[in-house]
This record gives sequence, structure tokens and C-alpha cells, in this order.
Amino acid sequence: MSRAVHLIGAPLDLGAGRRGVDMGPSAMRIAGLADRLATLGLQVVDRGDLPVPIPESRRPEDPRKKYIRHIARVCRRLYERALRSHRQDALPLVLGGDHSVAAGSVAATAARVRERHRRPLGLIWVDAHGDINTPDTTTSGNVHGMPLAALLGSEPRELAGIGDVSPVVQASHTVLVGIRNLDEAEKARIRASGVRVFTMKDIDRDGIAQVASRALAMAGRGTGGVHVSFDLDACDPSIAPGVGTPVRGGLDYREAHMVMEMVAESGRLAGLDLVEVNPTLDVRNTTAELAVELALSALGKRIL
Repeated sequence: MSRAVHLIGAPLDLGAGRRGVDMGPSAMRIAGLADRLATLGLQVVDRGDLPVPIPESRRPEDPRKKYIRHIARVCRRLYERALRSHRQDALPLVLGGDHSVAAGSVAATAARVRERHRRPLGLIWVDAHGDINTPDTTTSGNVHGMPLAALLGSEPRELAGIGDVSPVVQASHTVLVGIRNLDEAEKARIRASGVRVFTMKDIDRDGIAQVASRALAMAGRGTGGVHVSFDLDACDPSIAPGVGTPVRGGLDYREAHMVMEMVAESGRLAGLDLVEVNPTLDVRNTTAELAVELALSALGKRIL
């Protein structure tokens, strides 16, 4: 893992059903992200925020994939900026924004891993939801429920076309962790896709250490690095109240940190997203503070 970290804000909330995640990058900065990362000996550079339109200035257009053109434009900019950071031997830490930004960040990490190691990328998607709907299966038209579908396949095509290879990641190198809220169409798509899924039931039964170990082994096998895309709604609302789509029964504080600590210990981290922090729904910036703490764990903070 590089000792240089570039913070890239992607204040996008066009893909979400509720406003507010556009303020997530600011909330994490206010929680002291850069200064606290620097205490780990990391060279931290804040690359600022990408320019992002607000819903009031744009029309949703296609109801099956609302604001898709504008979302894709932001994701392409993110791809270019993150890839530039990779080529400067820095790890891009992407601050969302809604989870649709991962279509750009993961594509950038995949491109760099191919350039550097001539291998595919492994992906660990930590989330309460599958985010694998397509415009044909969605019930809401909200694009933050579609980025994993784009990374694994061809729809929505505006996101699937980001980068130089499609699909961006292979199902055999993709692992979902913390899943507990899927609609019926998503269940069918996940079963058909071949991705590995660890639900909260699996975590309850087997323990987070075993699940995280398996996830890292699966995402790391035959790949040139692992990108972790962490949606804060993977955590239980008792510790992460400031998310747009909270679901009870999620990761507790130590389980969330265990995942990130084991990512750090693996030495395979190639890119990191922290997304879906919504300060308008938060309590005294609790969720942004948690996101910062999780970033510290993923980037090498040790208990002893």
C-alpha cells in the first residue's frame, strides 16, 4: 500500500432517493480526516471536490435511471482524477456522495492494477444493499442502487462504459459483505451473477473475523489488489444514524473496524471509498466520525 493518500470528494446525491449525502465529504473533513491520517505517517493531500450539479438544476429524464447522464459525467471525472492519483503512486480515498460514485473510483483502481500488475482487480463491497439492480429491475430509478451492476456487466450502460475495460470487475473476484436488505429482483441477479455474498446471518453465525478473512481471500486470489467500497449503511443505525437508507441489524462498531483492520493487515488495499454519509440525518456528526475512524483502521492504525 502506498504511504501517500489523496482525498477526493465526490459530493454527488443525484443517485440517491434523499438529499444530503452531497455534504458527506465536508462532514468527514470536519471530523479531522486529513490530520488524523497524517498521524499514521501518511502523506495526505486533499484534492478537493469534483464539480457536481444539484437536482434542482437538472431534470431526472429517464425514470428508470434518474439523472444518469449527469451521474455518468461526474463518475468519468472521478475516474480521471482517481487514476491520476494512482499514477502518482497515491491511494485515492474517495469521499461520497452516494454509492453511484463507485462506478468511477473502482474503474480507476482496476485500470491502475492492470497497468501495474497485469492482473484483474478484487472488489469488496461492504453494504446493507446489493446495488446490483439495472434500469429494468429497479423499483425506484435511483442510480445508487445500480453501480455494482455496472461494474460487473453492461447496464446501466452510461456507467458500465467508464474506463477501458468492460466489465470492470469479474464476479469471481467480487465479494459483498454485510448484506441484509435485497429486493426479489436483486436476489435473482446476485444468484445468477456468481458473486460471493456474506449476509449479516453469515456474520452472526461464523463471526466477522472468519467472514473478513474469507472475503479477502476471495477478492485477493489471482488479483493485483483489492478495492474496498464501504457504504456506511452497512453499519447498524445505532452507530451510523446519518445514512439515507438505514437498515437495522447491521455491523456493530467492532465488527466494522475488524473488517478494516484486516484489510490493512492484508497489505492488498488498492483503493477505498467511504460513501452515503448524510449529515442532515446524523446526530452530532457521529456517522462522519465513524467513517474517519474506519479510514484510519483501513490505512494502518494499530491498537498496540
